[in-house]
Amino acid sequence: MRIKWQGHACFYVTGNGVCVVTDPYTPQLAGLAPLREPADVVVTSSDNDAFHCYAEGVPGNPIVVNALDVARHGGSQEVNGLRIDAIEAMESVIHKAHPDQNAMYRFTVDGVQIGHMGDVGNPLTPAQLDFFRGVDVLLALTGGPPTIELDDLDLAIREIQPKVVIPMHYQIPNLRLNILGLEAFTQRYPAEMLDLRNEATAEFTSEQFAAPMAAGTRIVALQPAAASPWTRSSDR
Repeated sequence: MRIKWQGHACFYVTGNGVCVVTDPYTPQLAGLAPLREPADVVVTSSDNDAFHCYAEGVPGNPIVVNALDVARHGGSQEVNGLRIDAIEAMESVIHKAHPDQNAMYRFTVDGVQIGHMGDVGNPLTPAQLDFFRGVDVLLALTGGPPTIELDDLDLAIREIQPKVVIPMHYQIPNLRLNILGLEAFTQRYPAEMLDLRNEATAEFTSEQFAAPMAAGTRIVALQPAAASPWTRSSDR
């Protein structure tokens, strides 16, 4: 199973003969390069946030799944042999006057269980923590408000105990948002937990997660593939 961080909350997850894109951003708004690779399935945490739901920008005529709709209608949906589970969430009621509803979601590719934190802005509830228990890889919001505070994220990670945390939704070059950088999150953890990579991709197998990891949770930070300015000419 291969994970590629495109940028912001957007990843390519490839395996089991399927390619999934999570929470694609709008290049013109985000300031990041467009998505160039096709996908089979796109999962968005809502349908009203241009930083998280620009499914029309993903090549390949993929099936689009709005995780918030899934959460509101039974909590599970299967597409292309991929089961997507979702639970409702909201942006922070503390930092935003009108918090938007969205969803967090999880799915399994090549036997590796992946959880995506959507655009949640509050401490995770007991039900939301239970929703993520058992995930191998947690795609975690680490840029602070308007998403989850880092103190609350730390608590969630300790409760969920994922094998791997991949940071997302933090400040990267050319991103047009005022959020925290990666170091604000990584400096909270000892060096032996950190795996800071120079590439955008990481590969994992279900076998490596089959037994408890002796070192506990590992933080694998990737380079964003799309941290180059969006220009109209580059999108042609």
